[in-house]
Amino acid sequence: MSVFEISAILIVLTAILSFINARFIRLPTMIGVMFLSLVPSLALAITGGAAWGIKPYAARLLAHVDFNQALLHGMLAFLLFAGSLKIELNDLRKEWDAIAILALIGTALSTFAIGGGIWLLLRWTHREIPFVPCLLFGALISPTDPVAVLGILKSARAPRSIETLMAGESLFNDGVAVVFFFVVLDMAAGGTTPTVGGVARMLAWQGGGGILLGLVAGFVTYELIRRIDNYQVEVLLTLALTMGGYALGDHIGVSSPLAMVVAGLFIGNRGRSFGMSDVTRGHLDTFWELIDEILNAVLFMLIGLEVLVMPFRASYLLAGAVAVALSLGARWISVESLVRLLRLRREFCPGTVPVLTWGGLRGGLSVAMALSLPPSRYRNVILAVTYCVVVFSVLVQGLTISHVTRRACRIVAGG
Repeated sequence: MSVFEISAILIVLTAILSFINARFIRLPTMIGVMFLSLVPSLALAITGGAAWGIKPYAARLLAHVDFNQALLHGMLAFLLFAGSLKIELNDLRKEWDAIAILALIGTALSTFAIGGGIWLLLRWTHREIPFVPCLLFGALISPTDPVAVLGILKSARAPRSIETLMAGESLFNDGVAVVFFFVVLDMAAGGTTPTVGGVARMLAWQGGGGILLGLVAGFVTYELIRRIDNYQVEVLLTLALTMGGYALGDHIGVSSPLAMVVAGLFIGNRGRSFGMSDVTRGHLDTFWELIDEILNAVLFMLIGLEVLVMPFRASYLLAGAVAVALSLGARWISVESLVRLLRLRREFCPGTVPVLTWGGLRGGLSVAMALSLPPSRYRNVILAVTYCVVVFSVLVQGLTISHVTRRACRIVAGG
């Protein structure tokens, strides 16, 4: 099956599911597409696995899709750039301290809390797994992916500071979590135990290098854009920035996700204000909104199909339920402790902790990192548990975050 055929099938399936969702169900697009792509799983369970050959066909299709390459070295570049284009730098400056601490320290706390919690739980049940595989799971499940929920927060009239915190943290902690994950993975392959110093050095090199690359690439693209007034070429330059910058980051060994976030912020603020006409701004926004929407829909459809063909056992589902509780608990601990610390020097909008906790969705990045794990006796269980957390996160948290937001803000405001 050729790349074109695979892409055609995925786009057709995504378009059909998007139409059904928009016409009849009317959920947020990404959540609706994932929900509809999971429906065949119920059919398989009810029919005992027949379901008109859906599962074998899905398995053949997905056998040709390298999820790791498709997301970590493909979709992620566009998703991060498109997301960062929407964030106003003035809003980000007001929340920069909280965003930096939540993205860096919060991700580290969550990684060790989840990894350590699973390790201790397994020891208690006499089903021991080495600490490093548990830490790998903690690293891959810690990044939040609230792209699907930001629109719901707007409709729920969440305070702007909470929107900025959630969007900024998710963009930066994606890059931080990828660095954490590959640091632990490299150390696991080398048979060494991760150290604070080793992780700090790798984070400084990859994170600092990624930020610098994003600044340089964004500035060069901005200088090119402000010298012309041709929206086709200007949009093409942002596309070149995204693809070329991400590929260059991978080649020189710095964090490409962080580079795309910084470049997107640069173009979305300075480039939009000083280098573009009104016509170009309109076309740029439309182009990247479409890219963002289409790729997110395809991504969540892929996750639904992957769940469909995953070999689940009862023990995996039990482990997944425990992991859901651990991931939510670790998220709450990291957010609550850091917000409490930051409150010593600044104020936060009422309802910040519950909204950030429940709105911290796990998504495609976690699945991609789980699929990138090398073959081992722990890989299947980590993959299955990751899917459980992501499906719960998107379908349950994503569909209820609007209610949680309204309730949290109303209770605090009313009190």
